[in-house]
Amino acid sequence: NYLNNILAKIEAINSGYEEALMLDHLGYVAECTGDNIFIVKNKELFTPPQCMGTLRGITRDTVIEIAKENKIKVHEHVLTRHEVYISDECFLTGTAAEIIPIVKVDGRIIGDGKVGRITKFLLSEFKKKTKTDGVKYKLD
Repeated sequence: NYLNNILAKIEAINSGYEEALMLDHLGYVAECTGDNIFIVKNKELFTPPQCMGTLRGITRDTVIEIAKENKIKVHEHVLTRHEVYISDECFLTGTAAEIIPIVKVDGRIIGDGKVGRITKFLLSEFKKKTKTDGVKYKLD
């Protein structure tokens, strides 16, 4: 049931934001309204674990795979809003949007307020991994 996510998205837009953090019943960050969330702290990735009811994301899984292939540590770890606020970098992943860099959450600047180095790297590697010129197919 996505009703909570839809209502949160509407509330975010009405408040002048593009997205909303979705918290679990204990107040931990689970995801956003239609995207998975990652933060970078000390050059390591953190994302909420699947057991928190987060969306199972193909893009999320691909980003984790790329990170591990490139020796970037990945932690599936419960996140507080405070951890998001003080992270070095933040980004969202989703099938349609792919990787979305985030530089501000709840009016707080993330890191130095610019897209971070690890986010840029993962975005570049993701594009390489998923780019295709199509499949040559002979139609009769």
